[in-house]
Amino acid sequence: MMVTEKKVLVVGLGISGETAARFLKSRGARVTVNDAGDTDQLRKIGQRLKAEGIGTVFGSHPIDMFTQADLICLSPGVPHTLPALQAARQKGIPVIGEIELASRFIQEPIVAITGTNGKTTTTTLIGEMLAASGRQAFVGGNIGRPLVEYPAGRKAADTIVVEVSSFQLDTVDTFHPRVSVLLNITPDHLNRYADFDAYARAKGRIFDNQGPDDVAVYLANDEMIAPLVADLGCRRLPFYRNGEAPPDFKEGAALTDQAILIRLGDREYWIDLNHVRLIGDHQHENMAAACLATLAAGGTVEGISRALENFDGLPHRMEPIGSVNNVLYINDSKGTNVNAVARALASFETVILIMGGQDKGGGFKSLISLVSRKAKALIVMGAAAAVIADDLKGAAEIFPAAHMADAVKIASGLAEPGDVVLLSPGCASFDQYENYAARGNDFRRQVERYI
Repeated sequence: MMVTEKKVLVVGLGISGETAARFLKSRGARVTVNDAGDTDQLRKIGQRLKAEGIGTVFGSHPIDMFTQADLICLSPGVPHTLPALQAARQKGIPVIGEIELASRFIQEPIVAITGTNGKTTTTTLIGEMLAASGRQAFVGGNIGRPLVEYPAGRKAADTIVVEVSSFQLDTVDTFHPRVSVLLNITPDHLNRYADFDAYARAKGRIFDNQGPDDVAVYLANDEMIAPLVADLGCRRLPFYRNGEAPPDFKEGAALTDQAILIRLGDREYWIDLNHVRLIGDHQHENMAAACLATLAAGGTVEGISRALENFDGLPHRMEPIGSVNNVLYINDSKGTNVNAVARALASFETVILIMGGQDKGGGFKSLISLVSRKAKALIVMGAAAAVIADDLKGAAEIFPAAHMADAVKIASGLAEPGDVVLLSPGCASFDQYENYAARGNDFRRQVERYI
C-alpha cells in the first residue's frame, strides 16, 4: 500500500489513532488528525504531533477536510454515521480502520479473535500458548496495543495474534487472517448497531477474506454464528460446549467436566482441566478455542498445556479479589453485557450480584430466571440502575446503591459464609468511570477495606 504524499485524515485521537498517524507519517503521508473533542489532554497530544509534522483539528468534523482527503483512517470509537464521513464516501474516498491499515503492511500469518465475550482472555492465551511452544508472537489489536505497532517497529515475529472488535471489523476490506476465531455472539452494542443481526454481521466479517488454506474456529450450535459459517471456503474447526458435541465429531474441540478433547484429522489430544486456574465454563470455552487456534497456527500440545497451567487469567475478568468470613469477592467488571453476567452467575451457587453503569441497549429481562435461581440479592448502581431494577423486579431482593463504596457495604452486610459477592455490571462504565478497569479497581479498593 503506497501512502507517500497522500493526504491522509486520521479520525479519532485515541491510542490507535495516535499510533496510526505516526506510522503514516513515517511512510511519507501528509497526515492530519481530527477529533470532535477539544480537551487539554488532546491538545497536549496535538502539540507533540505538530512538532512531528502532523496536523491537528479539534472540536468538530469539517466536511471539507474529509472530502479533500485521499484516504481516511477511522478509529474504532468514531460513529460511521458522521455527515462528514458520508460525504467522503459519496465522493469515493476510501475509509479504513487502523486494523485494516496495519494488515496491509504485514506479511506474517495473522490469528484474529473476535466475539462478544472472552476476546482478550483468548487472545492472551493464544499468545502465551505460542510462546510456550517456542514461537515468537506479536499480540495486539483491541487488547490495548494497536496492531500498527508491529509494522512500525523493528522486531520480527512468527505469528501476529490480534483481538478485533465489531467496530474494527466494520472498517476492514482486505484484512485476511490465516486463522480466525469467533467465540460467541450475544446482544451487545445495540446503542450503535441498527439491530442484533447487524451486530452479528459485523462479527462475521472476520471470515470474509479467508480461503482454502485458512482456518475458522467458532462456537458450534450458536444460532447467530451458524449462518455466518454455512458457506465458508476454509477449513472449519468448531468447538462445543460441555455436553453438546456429537460423539463422532471429526475435527474441533469438545468440552467435558474434566478435559478438552481435540480432534484434528486422525490425531486426538486430551487437555486436562484439573490444573487450570480459570473459573467458569465460559472460560473453558475460551481455552478450547485458544487450543484449536494455537494448533492451527503451529503451536504444540505441550506448549498449550504449559500455558494453561501457568495462566492466572486477566484483571477484571472473573478475578478473585479475596475472601472474608468465607465470603468470596469476584471482580468481573469487564462483564459489560447481559450474556457476560449470565455466564458469571452460572459459575456460582449463591450470589450477591452488583450490576449497573451505562446501558448499552437490549434490556435485562433475559436474566430473570438465572437471577431468581442464583442471586439472593441484587444491588443496582449507576445510570442504568432504575432500568435494571424494573426489568428484574421480583427475581431477587433489590437494593439501590449510590456508588461502589455503598454497593460493597450493602453486599458485605448481606453476605453469609459460602456466598459470592460478584461485580458483573452488565453495562458500560462511562457514567461513573473512565473505563471498566477503573470501575474494577474501585471495587477492589472497597473490598480491601473489609478483608
